[in-house]
Amino acid sequence: MPTPSSPRPGSRSLYRDIRARIGDGSYAAGTALPSTRSLAAERGLSRGTVSLVYEQLAADGFIDTRPGAATRVAAGAADRIKAQGCDAAAAEPQRHTPDNSRLSEFAQRVQAMPLRPPAPDATGVIDFVYGPLAGSDFPTLHWIKALRQAESQRGQRLEYAPPLGAPELRQALQNHLHQTRGITCSTEQILVVNGSQHALDLCARLLLNPGDPVVVENPGYRMAHQVFKAYGAQLVCADVDDNGLQTEQLPGLAAHGPPKLAYVTPSHQFPLGGYLPIARRHALLDWAHAQGCWVIEDDYDSDYRYTVRPEPSLLSLDSAGCVIHVGTFSKTLSPQLRLGYMVLPPALAGLFAQAKQLADRHSATGPQRALAQLIADGSYARHVRRMRRKQHARQHALLQALDRHLGTQVHIQGAASGLHLAVWFPALPARQEAQLVEAAALRGVRVYPISPLYLDSGSRPLQRAAAGVVMGYALLDQPEIERGVQCLAQALASLQ
Repeated sequence: MPTPSSPRPGSRSLYRDIRARIGDGSYAAGTALPSTRSLAAERGLSRGTVSLVYEQLAADGFIDTRPGAATRVAAGAADRIKAQGCDAAAAEPQRHTPDNSRLSEFAQRVQAMPLRPPAPDATGVIDFVYGPLAGSDFPTLHWIKALRQAESQRGQRLEYAPPLGAPELRQALQNHLHQTRGITCSTEQILVVNGSQHALDLCARLLLNPGDPVVVENPGYRMAHQVFKAYGAQLVCADVDDNGLQTEQLPGLAAHGPPKLAYVTPSHQFPLGGYLPIARRHALLDWAHAQGCWVIEDDYDSDYRYTVRPEPSLLSLDSAGCVIHVGTFSKTLSPQLRLGYMVLPPALAGLFAQAKQLADRHSATGPQRALAQLIADGSYARHVRRMRRKQHARQHALLQALDRHLGTQVHIQGAASGLHLAVWFPALPARQEAQLVEAAALRGVRVYPISPLYLDSGSRPLQRAAAGVVMGYALLDQPEIERGVQCLAQALASLQ
């Protein structure tokens, strides 16, 4: 049996990490460890690798395993690790965990979440990550010029700005949203935030109490699910298909109690890529109005449409004032700018502005005024058109490479828009998904398992029967895409 000192990728670091966390008290005696399936998906390892690590930890007396029961930290394990020496502590940074009795319930829920930092950049690795953009695509010269002009026009008083955001940007956004999304609103309904995650946090903080049901897409955006869970919400799952949220399931969700909130990605469902048809949009709004439920419309990458015509936004169809529209510039300019916006129902705008003022006063004004200038003079619209062409070319290269090297071995979803594809492997069981990810990594390619994006609803399996990955293409050029898919095909062949 392989030991943690063997060269099998990932096993040594996982063994040391768990051992160190037992030794420093992060995993106290009796604490249940994650299942091998969930930990494998979280770490991008095979389930077999995690099982071997657990077996070695059990053989060393640090954990207790019993058939049909959760794996737990053994009594006295921390003392044994300390008695054996500090080799594990030297291998991993010390973790200092506060006493839970001194933390709020919110803090304890956050502490229990597996929030991971982005994977580090690695030279020579072909990374099909979804989220980041290529630095070379940023409009550096236009941005520097606009930022310099914004900073040169400082007023005589350096004071706190309105919490809603810079008036220039809200005016520019009002015009931009009317032209591109069909949204009619006042500037007082627009709140500038530090990206869409900030918007979701505000919604959860102001609209939810612990135990409130929140309807989410399954699979869906994990960072949204986690922010709702952090505030104690009960997640209620609705399935998605090739056309997005299956709205016919909504009436049956009442068994969980009246929902307070529904979170949807109608313009490009994450991660499967469906585009919610107009009939389903009306059905969703009718249901939300009848339930007295707020709807968060996350419009995160709707600028990238390739083969679908734009449908009216939910907000433009909303006559009951229940839709909160969330947008971001992270997918067109850069996630590092931390610039996003909310279009709020009039009844909520003042409240959200007050909450933002309490949290951070306001977002940085220089970048807001620079962006306002780019929108007003047309530079931003030209940049988006240029980026749409570039990303479409990258997507086309990925589709061609998948067809060339994998053909009928894959099924693809989400090619109509967006910056990523969902790629399924019908002949590969879902239990081998982590092995595929690991086999690709051994060949210098990063792909990302789709299983962690599914929630267990209690009535359906965790995921489809087949293995699947999410493949982003915004960072890569066409030769890298070709080589990456070729290596992915080799990784799949190695498992078959």
